[in-house]
Amino acid sequence: QVQLVESGGGLVQPGGSLRLSCAASGHFFSVYPMAWFRQPPGNQRKLVAHIGTDGSASYEESVKGRFTISRDDAKNTVYLQMNNLKPDDTAAYYCNELGSRWNWGQGTQVTVSS
Repeated sequence: QVQLVESGGGLVQPGGSLRLSCAASGHFFSVYPMAWFRQPPGNQRKLVAHIGTDGSASYEESVKGRFTISRDDAKNTVYLQMNNLKPDDTAAYYCNELGSRWNWGQGTQVTVSS
């Protein structure tokens, strides 16, 4: 069973940046499209960005131009570079394969506040 470990969250002021990482155990990471999801307090978990096995990326409208997803298959790791952060980006962030079929990790909390 694949295990996911997210890291890199924290408290940041509006306009700041963070880089999230998600390390996956197991094999065959490179054959899966990967995704980042987020869950604001009191809300459902939603897709933020995903990246194909060919590196092609897609983003939820509110993060376009600010977030960049990338992957390093040699390290079984997917990243989310977040720039120009806004208070509405405050959430717990999770990664998973695009179909969300793996067990969820513990997530990493991002709080954007002055």
